[in-house]
Amino acid sequence: MVGVTPLFGIGGIGGQEVVILGLVMLLLFGAKKLPELARSLGESLGEFRKGKTEAELEAKLAEAKLKEAQEAQKKADAS
Repeated sequence: MVGVTPLFGIGGIGGQEVVILGLVMLLLFGAKKLPELARSLGESLGEFRKGKTEAELEAKLAEAKLKEAQEAQKKADAS
């Protein structure tokens, strides 16, 4: 299905659900707070992605170091 995002494995959120959630947020927080909340959410997602990328990079680096150490050990054992 195009345009449907699974939510906790229960189903998906379509266009109508997004509009309803937006209206509920508008009622709860008001029109003045929504841009601030959206900005904060965007910044949080950006930081999360940055942290995820850094963690993946560190994992790859650790894996490369482990492979290098294993190869050095094999060479030492062969000698």
